[in-house]
This record gives sequence, C-alpha cells and structure tokens, in this order.
Amino acid sequence: MLIVIALGGNALLRRGEPLTAESQRANVKRAAAAMAEVIGAGHRVVVCHGNGPQVGLLALQSEAYKPEEAYPLDVLGAQTEGMIGYIIEQELENALAGRKRVATLLTQVEVDADDPAFRKPTKPIGPVYSGTKAEKLARQRGWNIAADGTGHRRVVASPLPKHIPDVSVIRILVEQDVIVICGGGGGIPVIRRSDGSLIGIEAVIDKDRVAALLAEELGADMLLMLTDVDAVYRNWGSSSKEPIRTMSIDQIRSEEFPAGSMGPKIEAARDFVAATGGTAGIGALGDAIGIIEGRYGTLIFSGDPTDIPPVPKFKTTGDKR
Repeated sequence: MLIVIALGGNALLRRGEPLTAESQRANVKRAAAAMAEVIGAGHRVVVCHGNGPQVGLLALQSEAYKPEEAYPLDVLGAQTEGMIGYIIEQELENALAGRKRVATLLTQVEVDADDPAFRKPTKPIGPVYSGTKAEKLARQRGWNIAADGTGHRRVVASPLPKHIPDVSVIRILVEQDVIVICGGGGGIPVIRRSDGSLIGIEAVIDKDRVAALLAEELGADMLLMLTDVDAVYRNWGSSSKEPIRTMSIDQIRSEEFPAGSMGPKIEAARDFVAATGGTAGIGALGDAIGIIEGRYGTLIFSGDPTDIPPVPKFKTTGDKR
C-alpha cells in the first residue's frame, strides 16, 4: 500500500521545548522509528512535514542581519525544507539500518495568484511586535499586520494548493522504491506567470492540504496525518468529549472542528477521500501502525462507517501494489 504520511509539528518540536537542533533531532528520531515500523510492514511511504517554528526562526535571523535585505518567505521555506528534510532523511536511514533508499526533494507547490486568500491574509508568521513597530514595518515593507494577544504580528496569505509541478519526479522515485521526503511546510509557494514560467510568492500553504493533494496526484491508498492527539474528538475541550473512531465524508458536514487545529486536517482528509475513494487516518505518532489497521485513531472513508469492518479493507503487510 502507498501511504502519504503528514508529520505534525510535534514530530519536530514538542510544546515548551527549545528550538534547538538537538531537541528537533531527538523528536525526529522518535518519528523515524514510527515510520520505520510502517515501512517494515511492507508499505511504501512518502513523507510531508511542518515547518512553522523553523521558518519563524529563520525570518528572525534574516532580519537581524540586514532587515532591508531579508529573504522572502518562499526562499525561507526552501531553506527549512532542506534543513528538516536532512534530519528526517538521516534518522529514517538510521532507523531502517540502510535497508531502504531515502531522498529529500525541495518541492514547489503552485497556487492561484487570484486566490481569495491573497485579499485577506490571516496566517501569522514571525515575531510579535509592539503596535508602533508593527505600523512602521507595515508602511516600510507593505506588510499586513494583525493583533496577536497584546502585540501584533505579520500575517500572510494561506492559499489553496492547485498542483505540485514536481509530482512527476516524486512519482519516479516512488516507483523506484525510494522513500521520498517532500512538500515540507506546505511546499514552496509559486505562481505561474503569463509566459508559463514559475515564480515564488510570499505565502504559507497548509501542510495537510498539500499532503492530501500529493496523495491524490500520486494515487496513494491512504493519507495518514500523525499529530499529538490520539484521535479526532467530538466536543473537544469539554467534559463530554469523545473520540470518533470512524467517519464518512458525509458525516463531516454535520460536525464542527476547531479551525486552527483539527479543522484543516479534517478538510484535507475529506478532500482526499472524496477525490480518490481512499482512506484517511488521523491520530498519534506512536500509533501509526494501529491507525492503519483500524485499532487506533480516526479513519475517514467515503462510505457509511456502519458498514466498515474493524480492520480496513486493505492489507497491512506485504502489499506493494
């Protein structure tokens, strides 16, 4: 089975931990062990990952050098893809003891220059500024600024991904049984100019939506989103919360999920399942195999969950379709 795995931010940095190379590597080592178990069960894997804290740190470092020459977000995104991809690649190779080939690919993701998100940026990035400093930066650099707690932060557009220009390269690698790490941080946002060429743009694309699009374009059997909660919950944050073990894409319409956390994952799962008829799984990093087998986490299908057996219809070992 071909599985696209989307690693949440906890795979790289747990809440409250310092943003150091050592702490990130320790977390990636745990993620690599979980992914190695999936690969050891006979599945082919493509890996996506987040980059929020890392791109924020690079933005600060760039501004500290020469603010007027700070690198644009597409370049910072490419830098974090390379840095994080290197750590995941190395730790995954170590976890697999060299039994599989692993490659990291810087991945451009095309968005629509007319996407409504560009007219109303909402994605916060970078440090928190005082009101006066924020107003000054907005005038000098043409930034959009929004309140964030007691301060202000820059906000950028988060457009929907349209197409992954590099998907043909990813497909070649997958066909050669290479584990590919790609689409990191939602990929490098680019738009297509009138002459057909591509150019980077200041934006942040949701990582789970890119993972869903990648899974669709690769014809994957499953989209597996690994995070720091063990399942999707109904009534999250209340005393009546309860895990949802199976859910159809029709049922999703009758549920509400937090826009800043689980919402994008549910939407990504819905889009992938609706487009392909495949299965999406959401759950904890350490439960990866259990989610695939239907024992843990939440599974999202295109049919009626009452008709779904405890273990999904696909094999969990030996299937290298």
